Formats: sequence, C-alpha cells, structure tokens
Amino acid sequence: MERVLFINTICGTGSTGRLVTGLMDTLARHDVESKCAYGRWSAPEKYDTYRIGNNVDVIVHGVLSRITDRHALYSTGATKRLIKEIEKYDPDVIHLHNVHGYYVDIRPLFKYLKSSGKRIIWTLHDCWSFTGHCSHYEYCGCDKWKSACMNCPEKGQYPKSFVFDGSKKNYEIKKELFTGFEDMTIVTPSKWLKDQVSESFLKDYRTEVVPTGINLSKFKPRESELREKYDIGDKKLILGVANPWRERKGYNEFIKLASELDDDYHIVMVGLRDKQMKGLPKNITALGKTDSIEQMAQWYTAADVYLNLTMEDTFPTTNIEAMACGTPVITYRAGGSPEALTQRTGIVVDRGDIDGVIGAVTKICERNKERTQQFCLSQAKEYAAGKRFEEYMTKVYGL
Repeated sequence: MERVLFINTICGTGSTGRLVTGLMDTLARHDVESKCAYGRWSAPEKYDTYRIGNNVDVIVHGVLSRITDRHALYSTGATKRLIKEIEKYDPDVIHLHNVHGYYVDIRPLFKYLKSSGKRIIWTLHDCWSFTGHCSHYEYCGCDKWKSACMNCPEKGQYPKSFVFDGSKKNYEIKKELFTGFEDMTIVTPSKWLKDQVSESFLKDYRTEVVPTGINLSKFKPRESELREKYDIGDKKLILGVANPWRERKGYNEFIKLASELDDDYHIVMVGLRDKQMKGLPKNITALGKTDSIEQMAQWYTAADVYLNLTMEDTFPTTNIEAMACGTPVITYRAGGSPEALTQRTGIVVDRGDIDGVIGAVTKICERNKERTQQFCLSQAKEYAAGKRFEEYMTKVYGL
C-alpha cells in the first residue's frame, strides 16, 4: 500500500477531522502517502488536500435538502469533479468517513467506488449510513431501519427536512448503493455501533471496532482557580458538557437533578446557548461553549464527577477526557457511552433514572479520591490517540 485517499466532511477540525489528520500523520510514519478530500471549511496547510465544491454548493445542497429530504443527493457536479481527482491521484485505498454533511452526491460517488476496484474502508461515526434519514434513533426508540424506513419520526432532526419525508426512497437508494462491494471494511468507534451495523443492510461486511482516542498531552490534570472564581468552594462539583445542549443530550435531566440535590453539591454546565442559561436553578453555573482544551481540562480536573446524561451517543470522547484528568464518570446506558468505563472509573445508570443518578453521585463522592483518580488516569491511557491510530494501522490497514 503506497497511497490512501480520505473523504470526509471536514479536515483537521472537529473530532472526525482531527481523526483524519491523525491517521494521515500515522500513515506518513509508515511511509504511506495520503491525501484528504473534504467538503467544508478549510484544512491545515501542512496536508495534501482537495476541497470538494465550494461554500455555495454546500448552501444550495443544505437548502434543497431541508425542503426535499434528499440529503447527500445534490452536489452532483462537485462529486463528478471529485471522481476525476480520485482517478488522477490513483490511491490504493479510499477511506471514507462522513459522507453526509451537504457536500457530495452519494449516487455517482458510490457507483464509481463500487466499479473502481479500489480497497474501501468506511469509518462510521453515527447511524446515517443505514437509515432513511437520521444519524441517531435511540432517543425516539425507532427500529424501522432494520427492514425499511418510512414516516420518519426524526424528520425534524439532522439532516432535518421542514417539508417532505423522503426516508422510504432514501433507504432504498442507500441500500442499493452501499451494498455489493467486494472489498470494503467498516470501522466503528464502539461495540454498540458494530452491533447496530450487524442488524442493518451493511451486516455482510467485515466490521472492526477501533475506539476514538484523545490527546493525553492536552487532556491531563491541571490546577486552576475555577472553584474560587465561580464561588463553588469545597462543594461537590458535578460537571456536564455538551455541544449543543438539547433534551436528548440531557439538558432537562440536569435541571431535574438540580432540584433534587442538597446544598453540598453544585452543578456546572458547559456549552449552553444564551437562551438556555436563563432561569436555571441557582445551584447550576451556566457557561457557554469553549474552544480552549486547557480550560476544559481545568474543569474536568476541578470536578468531583463528570456526568453524561445523554440519551443517545455513538462513543462520546468527553467520558475519556474526564478520566484523563482524573475524574470518574457517571453516564446513562445509552449507545456506546458506557464502553470506556470500568467499575473503578464510573457508574452506568438506566436512562431517565434521576434517583439512580443521585445514588451514583453519592457513591462516587464517597470513594477515595486519590485512588479513583489513579484508576481513571490508567484507564484513559488505553485511549491514547497514538495507540488507537496504530490500532488502525494493524487491524484495518494491515501494516
């Protein structure tokens, strides 16, 4: 293998974009050349990249998709130009990540990929590839995707449609396009998502689990004066982080929890929008989104418990980030969220069980803090980014 082409919505930013550039760096150390074709924003200059379409393409695609519910079925011209770029670059392996995001037409792309004779790797970051519309369905409890989608209950969620419901036709198109590859490997970040794939029309493909890693040189215990700055003092600090906060990410759950806790506890929620900050209980410190990894590491370190009350998730790295800063995690039994935890580093609670959350918080806060911190730091090492990138090299690429 001499050359790999990545295709993803973004390059170098966000969790999937950083995963791509991390893999490119790791491939380079194995003397393998790589290039990333991406659809939105900009890319770091140090990498060989190709922008698929332009901002106008993305806007038009997004607007039409929100009317017709034909997401990933526009940007046809940009996709045909991408195919010419792929032929010119002539990679040995084409590694797909998110092909949703208003930047490619999956019809010409996958018809080309299927006939190209190239080895295909597809890392799934959500469930979009095997549903007729949504990227997640656990919150609403829908399992139509196992046979055939229609009358989608998630039509108003990403990639939202305000008018038509195209879920039935979308499902049929995806099933035809995404099946029948002779050499395709699917990669998932969690066992939960692998299990979902095994019940979908993608079930016949080899599927490997490679959890997403984090940068342990950035997420580590850090001293701060945050408790003093926000007048938290020596109260038990419960931290929640989301971007964006929604009901399905646990926004209402935190408000319910706040009303049940006594004065010994204080909640900090990071990532709130301005309108979400209004009218919150007094025992919640409301903060907006931060792009500062150092500040997030300070909050993780300052917290006694990291609380993740998501109702659906593929494999949230915030759980690992918290452990990397020495903080134990409590999470709902949702998607792949519990998978990074051990009995010594966290507690898993059934979705919606606020009494169970309170009991888990109490139990965590009664543990020996120094010993728990060491257990958390040790567990986080299993998810060091470099270790997981090398796992890709051996398990997926065969290097």
